[in-house]
Amino acid sequence: MNRFIVEDLFGIKGFSIAWYGAIIACGMLLGIALAIKLAKKRGYKEDLILDLAVIAIPTAIVGARLYYVIFEWRDYVSDPLRIFAIRDGGLAIYGGVLAGLLAAFLYSKKKAIPFFQLVDLLIPSLVLGQAIGRWGNFTNQEAYGNRIMNESLQFFPYGVYIDALGEWHQATFFYESMWNLLLFVFLLVLFGKQKKDGILLATYLIGYGLGRFLIEGLRSDSLYLIGELRVSQLLSLILMLIGAAIVLKHSKLFEK
Repeated sequence: MNRFIVEDLFGIKGFSIAWYGAIIACGMLLGIALAIKLAKKRGYKEDLILDLAVIAIPTAIVGARLYYVIFEWRDYVSDPLRIFAIRDGGLAIYGGVLAGLLAAFLYSKKKAIPFFQLVDLLIPSLVLGQAIGRWGNFTNQEAYGNRIMNESLQFFPYGVYIDALGEWHQATFFYESMWNLLLFVFLLVLFGKQKKDGILLATYLIGYGLGRFLIEGLRSDSLYLIGELRVSQLLSLILMLIGAAIVLKHSKLFEK
């Protein structure tokens, strides 16, 4: 399929609207709407979320770009100005998540709101946005897995046909999207039963970290740290440990 919804908008050559950008924007808008609804249930006004979104979204985009560039620096060292060519692609979700959490932490300090309380309002929206955003990888034909040689397995959703390669590959973007969607439903149920701040964040770190660790092992376009060590798998393990630490902090083991 054409990766652009509209090409050369208003007759301006190169000024096009890509499916990827439209899908990401849709995920952001739905996420903001959901966060506002959840915030109101906890007694907060919608301005809390809207103001944070103005700060967190640009910060997350910058973080996603920097994360990608750092681990693919060899492609930019000869022409550093390409770092700003974000329309050419190159965003890493983990960089966006970490930058977004940092923005939320600083915002919570400014507003004198407990960080865990604030971030728990955002977590369901984050994972929903990730579930939707993965379909942008489908339109760009990226984030796919290993090649499928068995013809009986060459079908969607198990696989996806990559036009540029003329081959079938595992549809890892779809696997992660569905994993995130299930995690999203679980988080919404947990939100209604939550008794301690930080539990949604911990559940996200463990749940998403586990799914990403497993699915990343199937991908053929991962960012590598050293040898066969994938950056996202290492970070997934770290986030899972942080999530487990938050759960333990709230457990009876830490009660006096």
